[in-house]
Amino acid sequence: MNFWKFVYGKTVINLPRLNGKFPPPCRPYVCRNARLSTVPISTSFNSPISPRSKPVQKSGFPEPVSSYCRYIHSTNGTAMSNSGGDLKLNSEEPGEDDGTMNEFLSRFVWIMRGKLAEAYPDCDKQTIDGMLLIIVGKVASEMEKGDLEQMLGAAAATPSQDFSDDLWKTVWEVSNMVLNDMKKEKKKEKMKGFLQSEEVKEMCRFAGEVGIRGDMLRELRFKWAREKMEESEFYDSLEHMRREAQAQDKEEKAEGKVTEIMGDEAPVTEERPKVFTLPKRQGKISYKIYGLDLSDPKWAEVADKIHERGEVIWPQEPKPISGKCKLVTEKILSLNEEDDPSPLLAEWSELLQPSRIDWITLLDRLKEQSTSLYFKVAEVVLGEKSFQTNIRDYSKLIDVHAKENRLEDAERILKRMNENGIVPDILTATVLVHMYSKAGNLDRAKEAFQSLRSQGFQPDMKVYNTMIMAYVNAGQPKLGESLMREMEARDINPTQEIYMALLRSFAERGDVGGAGRIATTMQFAGFQPSLESCALLVEAYGQAGDPEQARNNFDYMLKVGHRPDDRCTASMIAAYEKKNLLDKALNLLLQLEKDGFQPGVATYTVLVDWLGKLQLVNEAEQLLGKIAEQGEAPPFKVHVSLCDMYSRAGVEKKALQALGVLEAKKEQLRSDEFERIINGLIAGGFVQDARRVYGLMEARGFVASEPLKVAMMASQAFSRKRHTMR
Repeated sequence: MNFWKFVYGKTVINLPRLNGKFPPPCRPYVCRNARLSTVPISTSFNSPISPRSKPVQKSGFPEPVSSYCRYIHSTNGTAMSNSGGDLKLNSEEPGEDDGTMNEFLSRFVWIMRGKLAEAYPDCDKQTIDGMLLIIVGKVASEMEKGDLEQMLGAAAATPSQDFSDDLWKTVWEVSNMVLNDMKKEKKKEKMKGFLQSEEVKEMCRFAGEVGIRGDMLRELRFKWAREKMEESEFYDSLEHMRREAQAQDKEEKAEGKVTEIMGDEAPVTEERPKVFTLPKRQGKISYKIYGLDLSDPKWAEVADKIHERGEVIWPQEPKPISGKCKLVTEKILSLNEEDDPSPLLAEWSELLQPSRIDWITLLDRLKEQSTSLYFKVAEVVLGEKSFQTNIRDYSKLIDVHAKENRLEDAERILKRMNENGIVPDILTATVLVHMYSKAGNLDRAKEAFQSLRSQGFQPDMKVYNTMIMAYVNAGQPKLGESLMREMEARDINPTQEIYMALLRSFAERGDVGGAGRIATTMQFAGFQPSLESCALLVEAYGQAGDPEQARNNFDYMLKVGHRPDDRCTASMIAAYEKKNLLDKALNLLLQLEKDGFQPGVATYTVLVDWLGKLQLVNEAEQLLGKIAEQGEAPPFKVHVSLCDMYSRAGVEKKALQALGVLEAKKEQLRSDEFERIINGLIAGGFVQDARRVYGLMEARGFVASEPLKVAMMASQAFSRKRHTMR
């Protein structure tokens, strides 16, 4: 297309969109020769018009010169190319980027109009439009020269003969500003395309799956899109270099043919150097990222290790199962718990030649279908070479057995692990600590705990809590307290549950000192005295036979605002029972009943035991009726009291009835309860029953005290003497 037609038809015609009407036509004397304009207009505020030209009038513009167009140098096929982020004039593809040219000139006119209006506030709109037309014509003539960026740099360095220096400088500053803005918008539009590319979307979906959200995900998305855009631009530049190199080769071949035709008389053209080639690498590759020299050979080893770990984290897909192997798989899944899976597993392994992922897939299917069969097959699979058994497989299987309370199976796996020369690591030892503590095997739990220490592992809160509870359940609260002090020394704060477990254990054994220490430590740790902690202190002093201190703690509990419950009251009554202070116990009950307290099963149980020792059978039976009125069966401890009471009172039927209940639940009897029952039976003359219960006591592993042994020997001697007399 004709360039002047473009400038006048597209750019100047676009001015009304900025101003609302066409600019006025120029005076006849504006252009009178082949140059674009001999009327320079300056933005210099001191000398707005160059002395070599006529000033532009503000009004009274004459009719336009009809031959104005022929004074503008025209060229065919002028267009703009902005590939690769550069805006260029390309004459090879006319009309391709007319929109880009139009946008450049429109932006230029818009910004330049503001600067002219600011420099000439007294000029009217028609005068400003005339100035703009001359300036745009000059810029368009410069744009005909080709590369806009090179033109801007050369024009800015070369002074204009038509414009003043200030105006010329302003024109090219505005041109550079427009060019930069267009580059930024082009890059922004290109960035939008890469933001919506499938590769960037896939990476964003993966980032969302692993938990990346919000601003961080947005930053990563822009980073990935920018990297893709830079990669695309890099390959585009290489392709451009390749095309230019091919074009240059074609030119050289064409010139060579011309030289051959012309013969020796033709002048020999010099070879042009190939500038569009990648530089040759010399020496070793040196990669440095954040100061790390990645060209070191050690990074190759790191890459191999990362690859190996990657195979573990992202395992391969299992092999497809079909044909006979599929039938064998179905047989394995349909096995019963008592069946031996070894033959089928051997056949399955021979058919499939499985890898580790295939074994894991089979075990997962078994676990979903039958847990017991899974345990059996998993133990067999541990011996398969293709399974690539490691220490974690053993520890996982031991942990699963421990959670299912399969202590024997877990120990069998542990034994097999040791036979294969695999030493339990920290994780396995931790699992063993929890398992043996839960099973009540304190010795093995201590061994596992010491194994942790020997490997340099500092126990965490969970391991400490497990061992403390193991000591508490084994009746050794002092050892548990020592672990608690170790936790405090390492700035690990024990939980309230640990404090209460230790306090409860000390209270049951009547260890007043230990209970007091735990209660004081709890207060220093920030735990205020609760109803349960106060009740345990009352119980501790009651078990120790100190009713006065028990009553002091009971009164302190009332003082801090805790209302005593049935258990706390029972502990206080039991404290009075130790010293046989029945009057104080009754006065306490009367006082509490005035405050609205109603005795419960625990209080009645203590009173029944106390009255049974006093041989007050009728009163004890009345209290049994009150327990029945509350809709609850008498506690197990009540039957111990009733057996002793009825045996000493000679009520054989009720004594044997209570004894039958105790024999049915002999696993719950303690050593002191066994001795009380035997002494009661001996005192009532039920020697044979006493011997039977004594045998049960020995079978439980309890050792009889010396007074009980003497009583048994005396009862046997009395029974023989009595038999001789008869």
